[in-house]
Amino acid sequence: MILERVLSYSKTLLQRGISEGDIVIDGTAGNGHDTLFLAKLVGKTGHVYAFDIQQSAIDSTKQKLVDFINQTSVILDGHEHIPKYVNQEISAAVFNLGYLPGANHSTITKPDTTVMAIEACLNLLKVGGIIVIVVYHGHEGGDIERDGLLQYVSELPQSSIQVLKYEFINQVNHAPFILALEKIKKL
Repeated sequence: MILERVLSYSKTLLQRGISEGDIVIDGTAGNGHDTLFLAKLVGKTGHVYAFDIQQSAIDSTKQKLVDFINQTSVILDGHEHIPKYVNQEISAAVFNLGYLPGANHSTITKPDTTVMAIEACLNLLKVGGIIVIVVYHGHEGGDIERDGLLQYVSELPQSSIQVLKYEFINQVNHAPFILALEKIKKL
């Protein structure tokens, strides 16, 4: 397939924006797949900060990071608290919104805390850096977060932030889509 699926394309974007030695954020650690991917990209000299509010997500992520423990911080806290833990310039951040697969579906990401996290990441993001947000919106409450995020990113200044929406529009059942934010100039 020439067109990349959403998750594959999110990794392509992250690979383009991350180099060895970079500082990056996984705003929704989940089962740890993205955190591990990021740890491999930043190498031994970089660092990944991963956030989640569920202990099961933290445990799952830590299990995947046995070989990368020195370059990762897995934090049991909401992504809206990123500024409490990260004060260095970052080259990238990733968010997979919605709920933790295999866990309680009533614990979901929310538009207000997600926007706070994205704003924090934009403030830390270097020029040329990227934030990749995979928006899963087919669950209860997902439409509210989707609409809030679309409103927020559509109002970002185009002179400083480029915003891309990557979506397959002929798929049913609320197919996920990507919002990618590239910082082209200081805010």
